[in-house]
Amino acid sequence: MESCKQISEAETPSSEQAARSADCPAAAGAFCRISHELKSHMPFTFFGALTGIGILAVFVTADVPSGVSTRLFWSLHPLHVLMSAVTTTAMFTLHSRRAVLATLVIGYVGSVGIGTLSDCLIPYVGEVLLDLPHRGIHLGFIEKWWLVNPLAVMGILAGYSWPRTKIAHAGHVLLSTWASLFHMIMALGADLPLATYVPITVFLFLAVWIPCCTSDIVFPLLFAKK
Repeated sequence: MESCKQISEAETPSSEQAARSADCPAAAGAFCRISHELKSHMPFTFFGALTGIGILAVFVTADVPSGVSTRLFWSLHPLHVLMSAVTTTAMFTLHSRRAVLATLVIGYVGSVGIGTLSDCLIPYVGEVLLDLPHRGIHLGFIEKWWLVNPLAVMGILAGYSWPRTKIAHAGHVLLSTWASLFHMIMALGADLPLATYVPITVFLFLAVWIPCCTSDIVFPLLFAKK
């Protein structure tokens, strides 16, 4: 089966479904589909987490001002929501009857809802468990509602009007990884023990692995009906 890092523009809904059914028979249901997608995402998601740790090491070593991390988070998180909205909506549109209301709901929940889980909520849980000194929960669709929500709507309209999924999933994974990373960097204090890098890697991996796979592929297809 073709990796879901990049889904070919030329691929039709029927051919994609046929490819998926080879690994997951219809009788196996949604669990098999989700399991397959999660397994296929693991290697690159782990690579993404490692890039995040590399960036973290540079920021800590160079003593980069916290304001830089704040600006980067509020740049990457909205971009993540936009890309997720395009991909989620396009996937749902290709596999559904193109009902406008259903598309809006799936596109918004799949991008803003799952994007918030990935970039904000899971990193915050990590900050709490690691007892980071400046931990805080930053909900983009509320704090920057004027930026995040319009971008989500733009992404939904783009995915609905031009339903192609020729968007590298790798780009989505990296955007989400780095947004989650900078959310956690904002919570850091003056010192970061070396041992803390390991759990941060784990939280970065979890923050991206399940949510990104779910929002791009599994979530829209679970609700799509031909």
